[in-house]
Amino acid sequence: MSTPLFEPSPRPRIWALSISRLRDLFFDIAGEYVERADLRIVSHGFEDAVREIESAGAGRPDVVIAGGSNGAYLKTRVSVPVVRINPTGFDVMHALARARRDGARVALVTHGETPDEIRRFTAAYALDITFASYQSVQDAESVVLDLSDRGIDVVVGPGLVTDLAANAGMGAVFLYSRASVRAGFDTALEVAQATRRETVRRQRLDNLLQHLRDGVVALDAQGRVEVMNQRLAGVLGIDAAKAAGRVLLDLAPDLAGSLPDAEGDSFCTVRGASYVVHRGPLASTSAAAGAVLTFQESRAVERLDRTLRARQRVQQFTARYRLDDIVGASESIERVRSLVRRYARSDATVLILGESGTGKEMVAQSMHQLSARRDFAFVAINCGAFPEALLESELFGYEEGAFTGARKGGKAGLIEVAHRGTLFLDEIGEMPLSLQSRLLRVLQEREVVRLGSTEPTRVDIRVVAATHRALTEGVETGSFRADLYYRLNILSIALPPLRERPNDLLPLAAELLRQAAAREPRLAARVPDVVTAERVLAGLGGSLRRHAWPGNVRELQNVIERIAVELADADIGTQTDTSAGAQADSAFVVTREMLRTIAPEIAEAHARPARAAALTLRERSRHVEADQIRAALAAHDGDRDAVCDALGISKTTLWRKLNAAAR
Repeated sequence: MSTPLFEPSPRPRIWALSISRLRDLFFDIAGEYVERADLRIVSHGFEDAVREIESAGAGRPDVVIAGGSNGAYLKTRVSVPVVRINPTGFDVMHALARARRDGARVALVTHGETPDEIRRFTAAYALDITFASYQSVQDAESVVLDLSDRGIDVVVGPGLVTDLAANAGMGAVFLYSRASVRAGFDTALEVAQATRRETVRRQRLDNLLQHLRDGVVALDAQGRVEVMNQRLAGVLGIDAAKAAGRVLLDLAPDLAGSLPDAEGDSFCTVRGASYVVHRGPLASTSAAAGAVLTFQESRAVERLDRTLRARQRVQQFTARYRLDDIVGASESIERVRSLVRRYARSDATVLILGESGTGKEMVAQSMHQLSARRDFAFVAINCGAFPEALLESELFGYEEGAFTGARKGGKAGLIEVAHRGTLFLDEIGEMPLSLQSRLLRVLQEREVVRLGSTEPTRVDIRVVAATHRALTEGVETGSFRADLYYRLNILSIALPPLRERPNDLLPLAAELLRQAAAREPRLAARVPDVVTAERVLAGLGGSLRRHAWPGNVRELQNVIERIAVELADADIGTQTDTSAGAQADSAFVVTREMLRTIAPEIAEAHARPARAAALTLRERSRHVEADQIRAALAAHDGDRDAVCDALGISKTTLWRKLNAAAR
């Protein structure tokens, strides 16, 4: 039976086992450990004690205390640590002294061989002591009967022996003291705490292993499983709880010949899936102590590699322009701003139409900055700037070895890099027909396949395309796929050319001059803001409006850059007082003579009025038609079907007339 002294608690559980007078000492000092341990005194020994311990289930002790032969028996038969109580030298001397007072002939009986130091002690002091030892209960009984037959008066020994001696009519002196029992309890506390720390460490390690995405197994030096996580057990189709202690290759014969023999990597196939297997030492001191194998699914490794490569490149692709950077107050520009704000709330594909230099990428970047994808990449590529083969690899990426000169490890394409962001395809009308079909699949399925690969990669992108060409004409001539055109032309924005925004010319030129001055230290102080820039350019308003600006904003920017260089090189004085500075600033303006010198093409625009008038007559009708179409689009809120019905024309005619006016 067992006697619970204290309520169960998170303190270390210690069981003290004895069937002899040692139990009385346990009871005497148990109260000293009430704050430090959950102590139970169990009146069982040997086989009964083993059954008591093994049937305790979750309430099993952390450590067991026993003495003599009972402790030796339990050490080899229970799975919990056993602390044996050992008498001290003082205990032996004190017990022998008491025995000599009680009888002339004294015997010392110990479990196991009598320690040499005790024999030397008795010899040194000429003590006539009979020594005996035992290994089991039966041995103890035989030893005690033999001592009785030899006329021994007093027996000194552990509880089992002294009980037998008393029953045989001899004197008995108990060998253990309170000090030796306390020492046993203190040792048991240390062992219990160390065992609990180790248990917690193992539980944390096991929890870590179970939550790894990769399969992991630890093997001993003979290849037997020490621990295996559920991930790998599921892959191999075995029970992880039953795998411990068994040879891994017996559990999974298919792995034979494919596991690395030394530290490093190899490949294996399990149930049709490929895995990268890494072998490392189980202990840092010696590889012979065992090994740790990790199993990573090959497809997961490839996906991770693609993700890492994409993240490394995302930082290169950011949108610099915002909607406020679009300068102008004309009705056509306000309409563009309105459409950008509306379309930014959608993920639908957008087609931006406009002549070269009208700011198509600026509009695309502004839309990205206003969208929910603003925190991710804005990836722009000019479809007309690359040869066909290079454009394909840039867009779709490639696997290692896909072609001669392919980068080791492959390369993610720009479509993958744009994942969760915006992909801007400039000059989409220049894309080769062979790539149009692949792009169409990306738009339809939202997945991309690298060159040399068969596995598609899912992508979440918003596509914005731009062109200066009439894609409808390309559809008619067969140079542009009709299905791709309709996939791109879901939402559309038509950017007005600069010649149709005469009132925006001076404000736009002033902003460009301010930007140029900010880059030129000699001008930064003279042109600090747009107001000053407008004053500097005030005399050019008429000249700017009369020019046709075939290069649009890009051409205007070039002219302003020339003006900035001219102003920076001009002698503008070094006055320091306010009035003198004001006079210098008033003289710091661009004249028509300066414009004629640095931009003769602008001056020639009104130096040959006859030619200009002739060009105007040829183009007037198409510009008038274009203005009417744009007005109708504005009136019908961009609804092309409604505009075609109102004007009695087809969609093809609508876009042809708009693009004809733009040329």
